[in-house]
Amino acid sequence: MKTFVTVLGLASMVALAACDSKQENKVENAYENQAAALDNQADNMEAMADNLTGNAENAAENAADVLENKADATREAGEKAADAVEKKN
Repeated sequence: MKTFVTVLGLASMVALAACDSKQENKVENAYENQAAALDNQADNMEAMADNLTGNAENAAENAADVLENKADATREAGEKAADAVEKKN
């Protein structure tokens, strides 16, 4: 499911990229790269959680959730930063 959402998100970004300035795309891409790295860390944490049990598993899953939330917040911040760049132009 995450892969589908990621692909859908990337497809949307490509469609919108045609309307955006190069500077706006650069800002948004930088944030998206950071968010993707956080998503990868969350995926790794979830994979590790699969090999744990009990409280350790719960802690790893909670850490993965925190990383996913940070990734979402990073994407939102990137969109706001890109919008700010667009308004300046």
